[in-house]
Amino acid sequence: MPAGQASQAPLRREAHSAEPPAGPARALVVIPTYNECENVRTAVGGVRRLGHDVLVVDDGSPDGTGDLAEELAAADAGVRVLHREGKLGLGTAYLAGFAWGLERGYQLLVQMDADGSHRPEYLSLLVDAARERGGVAIGSRYVRGGSIVGWSPLRWLLSFGANLYCRVVLGTTTRDVTSGYRCYTRDTLERLGLDSIGAQGYSFQIEMAYRCARLGVSIVELPIRFEDRTAGKSKVSTNEILKALFTVIRLRLG
Repeated sequence: MPAGQASQAPLRREAHSAEPPAGPARALVVIPTYNECENVRTAVGGVRRLGHDVLVVDDGSPDGTGDLAEELAAADAGVRVLHREGKLGLGTAYLAGFAWGLERGYQLLVQMDADGSHRPEYLSLLVDAARERGGVAIGSRYVRGGSIVGWSPLRWLLSFGANLYCRVVLGTTTRDVTSGYRCYTRDTLERLGLDSIGAQGYSFQIEMAYRCARLGVSIVELPIRFEDRTAGKSKVSTNEILKALFTVIRLRLG
């Protein structure tokens, strides 16, 4: 399915019909899930304690993540759930979540993993930076002060090498172009045009950062301490890595 059709993906239901308040001080944090039953409660709770709204986008998790998210939404009007039929890809999940938030008037939209690697203590810094600078604020592992905990040397080398590859091929100055912890302003997403994004998997991060740079959008990187997931298994596969490499070539030639 083309990424531009992400918001048109088959949906089972959306929890609660009342619209959440969306003011300039409130951000919508989009958290995509697939088999994150062990982590989603902690992730949602960490965001809500900071006063931001949450949209869980669940891709039909067979482990009951979607049902647990519904329970959280039933107890808290600041939590909403978007259910999609089947595993449709990380990129399309974010695009569907962004489209949902834009339709409801949110001015700041955050992408955040459910697995505990994106610590809530950095969330307000990202939101404030995006609000003040405009554009996009990226939680970066590879700027001064950033770090990674729990990775093997090989995994770190692969990630660092992938970012170096992106900078060389695409000519971008962003140090952590693969980071999935970001806050976008509404204006940035509208300028990008969600229908124009072609990447569906983890290479979505690369394409979004590259297109922001091409548009001259302000990109600020803030150092974060990235911690390997607290429970469950990584969803990154060899196939996803290969897709990311080809995405870089596609963007360079496009």
